[in-house]
Amino acid sequence: MNERSWISERFRASLEKLGLDTVDGALAFTGGEDLDKPGLGHRRRTRIEITDATGRTIRAYLKRYGAGGRKNRPSPAGIELANIRSARQAGIATMEPIAFGQDAPSGGRCRSYLVVSEVPGDALERCAETFLKVSGIESKSARQLTEKLVSLARTLHGAGFVHRDFYASHVFLNETPDGEIELYLIDLARMFAPRWRKFRWRVKDLAQLKYSMPAEWVDRWWDKFLSAYLAGADGSPPRWARAIDARVAAMRRRAERRFRP
Repeated sequence: MNERSWISERFRASLEKLGLDTVDGALAFTGGEDLDKPGLGHRRRTRIEITDATGRTIRAYLKRYGAGGRKNRPSPAGIELANIRSARQAGIATMEPIAFGQDAPSGGRCRSYLVVSEVPGDALERCAETFLKVSGIESKSARQLTEKLVSLARTLHGAGFVHRDFYASHVFLNETPDGEIELYLIDLARMFAPRWRKFRWRVKDLAQLKYSMPAEWVDRWWDKFLSAYLAGADGSPPRWARAIDARVAAMRRRAERRFRP
């Protein structure tokens, strides 16, 4: 990415008032609600509220990156901004980019920041079990959820990308007032377009989804999900199923070792 900064005109006044229109201002910002968790290193995430040109206030997320990472590589904020734009161009519902900035590289590294909108709904990791319990595992809503997941996976992979963290925690479910289901994909920092071993990378995405979805949904709907996902695709369904299940089994073994007393 060649651009060093970008700001949505819709939110410019609000961002300038908060000091979020420059890298220095973003990294010095002390407002909002910090969402730090172990392992983020030089990264920092903060929930904030900003106001657009019409006076409407929305919730957004400020992602800040110190001068870490690999030398002579695009900044983390720049990578995610490019991925968000690519996903939206492919027809994937995701975050709205609001602001971005990065320093000129110093010693091969640079500081950067990104502001993105909150997506509606809640992560499937938190809401799927309740959703299926209320609507019923055999319901039209459960079927629609499955169809929407198929569409999301096919759109993502059909555009040539893989997510690399395609867990239920990164897929948000929103129910519209008329009962329709919308799915939003978040956290696109690791998304990329593999040139080689595409089968392997797509299997990893699908295994992450299967591993993280409620067991009740997997038992009832996974086979239908995979069949619909593979419609017209190269390769035999049994090969995909075996590869996905092997990945899921490996993830479970790692989880058991991690939490073993």
